[in-house]
Amino acid sequence: MTKSGNIDKAFRLAREQYEALGVHVDAALERMRKVAISVHCWQGDDVSGFEGDDSALGNGLAVTGNYPGKARTPVELRNDLELAYSLIPGRHRLNLHALYGEFHRPTDRDEIEVEHFQGWMDWARQQHIKLDFNPSFFSHPKASEGFTLAHADSGIRNFWIDHGIACRKIAAAMGAAQQNPCINNFWVPDGYKDTPANRKAPRERLAESLDAIFAEDLPTAQVKDAVECKLFGIGSESYVVGSHEFYLGYAISRNKMLCLDAGHFHPTEVVSDKISSVLMYVPELLLHVSRGVRWDSDHVVTYNDELQAIMQEVVRGDYLERVHIGLDFFDASINRVAAWAIGTRNALRALLAALLEPTDKLQQLERDGDLTARLALLEEQKALPLGAVWNYYCESQGAPVGVEWLDRVREYERSILSHRLDSSEVFRGAKRPINAIAQ
Repeated sequence: MTKSGNIDKAFRLAREQYEALGVHVDAALERMRKVAISVHCWQGDDVSGFEGDDSALGNGLAVTGNYPGKARTPVELRNDLELAYSLIPGRHRLNLHALYGEFHRPTDRDEIEVEHFQGWMDWARQQHIKLDFNPSFFSHPKASEGFTLAHADSGIRNFWIDHGIACRKIAAAMGAAQQNPCINNFWVPDGYKDTPANRKAPRERLAESLDAIFAEDLPTAQVKDAVECKLFGIGSESYVVGSHEFYLGYAISRNKMLCLDAGHFHPTEVVSDKISSVLMYVPELLLHVSRGVRWDSDHVVTYNDELQAIMQEVVRGDYLERVHIGLDFFDASINRVAAWAIGTRNALRALLAALLEPTDKLQQLERDGDLTARLALLEEQKALPLGAVWNYYCESQGAPVGVEWLDRVREYERSILSHRLDSSEVFRGAKRPINAIAQ
């Protein structure tokens, strides 16, 4: 029997086992095909962007690792993304930051326009990819003091307000061009390393700045604004102006989307438990699926308990129409395209697992008060053959099955990425000839 025949046979057997518990596998796969995860562009170049200067990362951002072959131009980044998308089942979105525009002359953040992203829009149309967007309130001289929209200096605040307004117009143009709303997410890293004497004033300034940015009503068919909360970060360990409570209140009072990042909370705090609470009061939710390790370190998404819990909450609450799933991690210690593939495939696999739960039966047992059967069924369904359904889904979407995708990445390393660096460049901590990459 051919490999494809084995995949199909395993799938048919798995479907029988799932359907014995009341799970409609074909319906689950149909829902999967409609899910578009927003893949983050900044994994491909370590959040460097293309502004044409040597500004170092800052304001709570740090990328570790020196794996060779990172994208240096928009064309290289788009080529890398095309490979990554080919390794991921389904059709997905791209999440751009403002510093990824194509700037042919010096352009400050308050001067960016739609034309700087026309190349991305043209490429996205050709690739049948929808775009999302983010203002970039970091890695800039006017962010060097750790404050932007909450800065005490009105001149600096106004500069960043103008940046936010410009980004909304760009996002709206993207949404209009793709005839699908562009999610425009605001993350502002403002905060203090040590204990502040006044927590109130910066938050008042941040709220006023955001109100100024959002003053113009833009069509929701073109752009949907989200605000992203955070507990702490590098350089803001003691106080972040835009805390969870701040942005939850802001989103509710201004009817905005809230963004929950899985790495933005205390190491023992999870976002999966927040989803049902937040969606009682805000219209929609944006998720930045990440993996914090001890702090907001944005590790590559793995198939861990919290990832599964996040997807379970989205499915069990029937929130797929109100939750936008995006990714946010950056790891320069491994092949960057492989990181995209690993993280996105894991997010999708966890979503498929949630869709294959006997949710109706579990919730009926809970309503009946049969908590014994609920626990028994929750545990027994963990042994069902998810892998067989996942492999079938990948094959049906034209994506590699199993670790086949890794061979494509290794070949891409040899033929493309290896030519982006000098043969004497340090590789994994030691000087190695370029032809040793990925062998």
